[in-house]
Amino acid sequence: MNWVLVLVMYALLIFGVFMIESAARHLPMSPEKITEFGSAGAYFAWMQKNWIVLGSVAYFGAALIDYRWIRWLGIPLYVVSLGLMMMAMHADDDVHRLTIAGLSFQPAQLGVTSGIVMIAWLMQDLPKFHTILGNPFVRIAMIGLVSAVPFLLVMKMGDMGSALVWIPVVIVALLVAGIPFRFLSFIAFVSAGVLPIIYFVILPLVSERGPDRIDLWLRMLEGQEVDIQGDGYAPHNVSMAVGKAGWKGVGWKATAREGSLHDKKFIPHRTAHNDFIFAVIAEELGFRGALLLLGGFALLLIQGLFIGFYSRDISGRLIVCMVVAMLFAHIYENIGMCVLLMPITGIPLPLISYSGTFVVICMFLLGLVQSVWVHRHRGRLGEA
Repeated sequence: MNWVLVLVMYALLIFGVFMIESAARHLPMSPEKITEFGSAGAYFAWMQKNWIVLGSVAYFGAALIDYRWIRWLGIPLYVVSLGLMMMAMHADDDVHRLTIAGLSFQPAQLGVTSGIVMIAWLMQDLPKFHTILGNPFVRIAMIGLVSAVPFLLVMKMGDMGSALVWIPVVIVALLVAGIPFRFLSFIAFVSAGVLPIIYFVILPLVSERGPDRIDLWLRMLEGQEVDIQGDGYAPHNVSMAVGKAGWKGVGWKATAREGSLHDKKFIPHRTAHNDFIFAVIAEELGFRGALLLLGGFALLLIQGLFIGFYSRDISGRLIVCMVVAMLFAHIYENIGMCVLLMPITGIPLPLISYSGTFVVICMFLLGLVQSVWVHRHRGRLGEA
């Protein structure tokens, strides 16, 4: 086992539990649960602990089973995730969640996970059937098709944040899969050329709020006046909470009298424990707390790339690098929207936000990364 990866992961999870208790303390809660747990924050922190226990089973299960066997789940996972996303499109829920057997989750997150496993399987095994399947055009087409279907479904649901995660994942998949530079350059130039069409024509068709949020973000970056009581309420107040924190911050679970914007509910309190948890961390723990968090994430991602370097085959390298890309995309996007580097999108901070099944998914993916390390010395398929 790579114990650095294990310890850093659990350190971030424990840190997240403490911050969820503070971030979720203003959520509405039934009197019975308030009596039992003391506060809404304590309840959601307790729930997060339960998800971590479930995630630990997924983590060590994925870590100890050879990832070469797990990758065969690519096709069934992919088909199931697409089916669930189609169901979520017609579900009566603002954030497109499904509830099955009392378990509420967002299928978009499962779609990225299944796509990672699917791409790793295709790049490793399909070229063995015929040499033409190893052609760069074919590999690009396979990666594009596998990623485009869930990407478009998620965009149709209006979840721009989860859709944007696919972009770095696909870029990394193309790089690690060994696509020649001339092909990558051509894709980059074509993408740059069609970007205006995507923004002005396609995006308004698949997402109602996406263009408005991007336009609001661009106007705020340029210093233009926006309605901070309307659409600009969240980005203005969240960035203010981060910007005023200073070195030490106002303190954990600080009150309005101590200067906490979160306690005054200027940070949207219904999503402070998931989408805007970094703003709570930065305000309460200051620059040093935010720096500690970023250092933990950096160590986790660098350790992942280190493991990818020692992978025994292309599927292992793809799994590790795509997982690192997915986590980086979530981290950059979640923190970026709190400091006006990115438009506001509903996306959780990995291992920190209260996000239910997303914690389990992140731990499962990190378990796959651990599996690449644990089984790095095994012989190649057919020799093991």
